[in-house]
Amino acid sequence: MNTAGHSEATERRGLELTPFRGLRYDPDLVGSLAAVTSPPYDVVVRPDGLHHLQDADPHNIVRLILPQAVTPSARNEQAADTLHRWLSEGVLTTDPEPGLYVYEQRDGNGLLQRGVIGALRLSDPSEGVVLPHEDVMPHVVADRAALMRATSANLEPLLLTYRGNGSPADTTTVVERIAESPALLSTTTEDGYSHRLWSVTDPTDLARIQQDLAHHQALIADGHHRWATYRRLRAEHPSPSPWDYGLVLLVDTARYPLRVRAIHRLLHGVPVSDALAALDGLFRVRHLDVPLPEALEALADAACEGNAFLLAGDGSFHLVDHPDPDLLARTIPADRPAAWRTLDATVLHATLLDHVWHIPEDDPAHIAYIHDTAATVRKAERDGGTAVLMHPVREEVVRDLARQGVTMPRKSTSFGPKPASGLVLRALDV
Repeated sequence: MNTAGHSEATERRGLELTPFRGLRYDPDLVGSLAAVTSPPYDVVVRPDGLHHLQDADPHNIVRLILPQAVTPSARNEQAADTLHRWLSEGVLTTDPEPGLYVYEQRDGNGLLQRGVIGALRLSDPSEGVVLPHEDVMPHVVADRAALMRATSANLEPLLLTYRGNGSPADTTTVVERIAESPALLSTTTEDGYSHRLWSVTDPTDLARIQQDLAHHQALIADGHHRWATYRRLRAEHPSPSPWDYGLVLLVDTARYPLRVRAIHRLLHGVPVSDALAALDGLFRVRHLDVPLPEALEALADAACEGNAFLLAGDGSFHLVDHPDPDLLARTIPADRPAAWRTLDATVLHATLLDHVWHIPEDDPAHIAYIHDTAATVRKAERDGGTAVLMHPVREEVVRDLARQGVTMPRKSTSFGPKPASGLVLRALDV
């Protein structure tokens, strides 16, 4: 996210990142650090991925971020009990002094991402410091809030991006110097990513990072629901309090560009034949008898010309594009910028889900949001539903809309790589 310049920075308070005493696994008391980590809670494909992670290690972080019990209150109570037990047993230990944390991720294909984890002062969108680009679902915010209340902890960091200016004293300069020293921890997860973490406790380094970030604003890349949860819980606690801050990872995308991927939809109880029948005369539909990679290439080509989607779940793929212009005019709000009105996610939600298929987008009984493309197709085929595969939106479109204060339809984008959950936690009562 680009700053608006020094003049605006002087008028508006920027990012305020503060050190904290991190909670981390004791590697001597767990099988391996890789075995106790997890993707963020909303990326875990349930139930398959959840069960796999639970079985990987009895101390896997998924037992805190996605506790399993019959009722919501029982789940949250279980998470709180588990956290307290791990603390009393020494499975999780508190670092001796407050610090920020440099975090690095690498894959086997040359990708390198580094950033800083810390406790960020919460702000409202009107302050222009942290910019959301998606709406949130109230029931998800309520669920995350109940879990954070019960555990009194930030269990996993959000992913925020900003645009550094390359000055000698900027945060990235400190990050890259520290990344040359021995790491606090290092592990490689089963997805092939290597992870390293360093603590930053030197007062000079902390001051340089804080002074630099004070001139920047950030874009929420991943974690809109958790950011909304932070803000809800802040309102419940008199200030000043630890709840005025939330755990985040800040990445300078001028130095480390993120990948942007689509988030797909799974329509429960809607056979592909029914979904296609409702599109008759409204969209062009072409049957593709090809493997998934070739179907995605066809989707990418069609997306260059206009709105396009790929439907799956019956053993083949169906390319849906060329929506009827009159249909779009009737169903898409006209009081938004053209860049918003022409988004695939806008057409999907305003036209297809609301008007054509009549599927409530907030009801998990009717629709699921899944990041993994192949997993979405598999689940649709297994359950008899319809997978709606999306083409990713360009990052510059996301930024431009966020600057205008225009939120995209929820779950429009998936920025990555996302920070692994379980490497460092923040307790609010420490």
